[in-house]
Amino acid sequence: MSDLEDTLLHQMQLVGLPLPEREYRFAPPRRYRADFAYPEQKILVEVEGGVWTQGRHSRGAGYSKDVEKYNLATVNGWHLLRFTGDMIKSGMAVSTIEQMLKVLENIKRGAE
Repeated sequence: MSDLEDTLLHQMQLVGLPLPEREYRFAPPRRYRADFAYPEQKILVEVEGGVWTQGRHSRGAGYSKDVEKYNLATVNGWHLLRFTGDMIKSGMAVSTIEQMLKVLENIKRGAE
């Protein structure tokens, strides 16, 4: 697990969010995994490291594979949240996850 993933997980714990599943396979038989997932709510969370350092996520082949993975998640009904290191460090990521969980809970309550 990366330092950014550790930081985000720690922030989730601090604000009292339910802990997500880690390295979640969301599209078997494909080997795609999301960094974090809330399967019941169909939320995937991806930590995009190396954005400013020409890491895997920002170079041609890696970026193309990520786009394919993210599109497959969306086609299969997943809510995909992607965060950079700056978003995690600022607290924006944990706030967005918290908001998404609340929105989906409100929708669920309205449907009942």
